[in-house]
Amino acid sequence: MIKGRAMQPILMVDDDKDDCMMTEKALRKNRVINPILFLSDGEELIDYLKRKGKYSDPNTSHRPCFILLDLNMPKMDGRKALLLVKSDPEFKNIPLVVLSTSSAEEDILRSYNLGANSFITKPVNFEGLVAMMESLKHYWLEIVELPPETGKETP
Repeated sequence: MIKGRAMQPILMVDDDKDDCMMTEKALRKNRVINPILFLSDGEELIDYLKRKGKYSDPNTSHRPCFILLDLNMPKMDGRKALLLVKSDPEFKNIPLVVLSTSSAEEDILRSYNLGANSFITKPVNFEGLVAMMESLKHYWLEIVELPPETGKETP
């Protein structure tokens, strides 16, 4: 088991390779040292969290410190993945940030109703992405206190 948030992976679930590459660069520019794992759709996210298939080894499939989730992806989209993650007692306490090109009120409201911890519209340029990743790093990796990994609900 990995100790400390600095060693927990950040999961980015997005089928756009350019967005993934730019996000990784923005995180590294902000000196984020966490491993960053890129998953291409909701099915792969669920497989990772449930340690299925190529993610079955618990020594390489560590619980993420937070998840960045796109909404529009093939196979299983982000909305369905969000519902599955947040309805599972084992995973619902993992912070999940929807990171989408959408700024539609319907997408924002639905994401929060499904349990998203935050909804952020993807910035249009790299400088905006760097600034946003600095805020995410500061909040999710330095400020917030997260519950221990138990997988059990408390009354």
